Amino acid sequence: MGTFTVGTDAFVLNGLLPAIAADLHVTESVAGQLATVFALTYAVASPLIAAFTGTWDRRWVLAGGMVLFTAGMAGQALGASFAVVALARLVAAVGAAAFQSNAYVLAGALSSAERRGRALATVAAGMSVSTVLGVPIGVLAGTWFGWRAVMWGIGVVAVVVAVLIPVIPEVRVPAAGLRERLAVVVRPAVARVLLVTVLGTLAGFTVFVYLPVLVAPVASGAVLSWVLVGFGLGQLAGTTVTGRATDRLGPARVRAVSLAGTAVALLVVDLAVRSLPGALLFALFAGAFGGMLMVPQQHRLFTVAPDVPTVALGVNGSAIYVGGALGSALGGVVLAAVGASWIGPAGALAAVAALALCVNRTASPTTSLRSARTATPPARRSRSA
Repeated sequence: MGTFTVGTDAFVLNGLLPAIAADLHVTESVAGQLATVFALTYAVASPLIAAFTGTWDRRWVLAGGMVLFTAGMAGQALGASFAVVALARLVAAVGAAAFQSNAYVLAGALSSAERRGRALATVAAGMSVSTVLGVPIGVLAGTWFGWRAVMWGIGVVAVVVAVLIPVIPEVRVPAAGLRERLAVVVRPAVARVLLVTVLGTLAGFTVFVYLPVLVAPVASGAVLSWVLVGFGLGQLAGTTVTGRATDRLGPARVRAVSLAGTAVALLVVDLAVRSLPGALLFALFAGAFGGMLMVPQQHRLFTVAPDVPTVALGVNGSAIYVGGALGSALGGVVLAAVGASWIGPAGALAAVAALALCVNRTASPTTSLRSARTATPPARRSRSA
């Protein structure tokens, strides 16, 4: 439910982009930079929070994150200018960083090696479900009641999540400072995985943030919700399938399929969005291939950094949002400089670059899977709340 709430906020902004731009008296390319602010703040805050709260019970970090996230939602709902809304998104991003990265850590810590892929997929599914239900409902609500009402609604759900956090078992993980985290980042195998995460996320965000602009001729207002539903259904299907597929086939094959499919989908987006059926098909396939990426990436990190998997997962969370920040910024630049028709090819190029990194990796999927099964999970201690 927590990742659903955070995901709804992260993705619904894109669907409300035209309304936000008009209300704040800025262009759509400038309004899109609200996504850049959120993503960049998350990327920086995630390792800092992890370093300074390393010895804490993860439940307190989750709860504190939801409190900050709720404050950020209220700030966005009340903000009268672009600067105020951007500052509120910064606060919400800090809260999201505290919550979401720890949700993945808990999933990995509380599961066996053989079921880790499915446990991570369950957490990731919250993000996917947010695009199926949260985002379309948010866009419809924004059409009827205004985008600020949507921010209030997300804030209310965040309060409910915070109240439910104490039912989670207590979990503590080995503490790691900033120096240890930087040491993990510079490991060649880890750095390669993180670079794939950045490029893969960059590819998707380059297009997705500006999807309402791309499909505007055939899908606007309430109809846009159906395109977002298609994207969410695809992402949910991709995330659901990839957990079991990663456990059976290994992360390398699943990741390659994800990136190759993403590259093809983004390359043809300008043709696809010339009709509503084409836009729906694009959203479905782009969502499916995009939803397949993160579970094998996280599974791979448990393999290449078995001594510090929670640190590696936290850094990967930052890499996701670095890619998101770069993608939303790149899409805005392309939109302003050469037009919407070049956004898709720009994203496809990033996906191809990520795929090239995967193809050059020498370790076999079988070896990766065997190593993952022998990795020692982080220490944990649980008791009833």
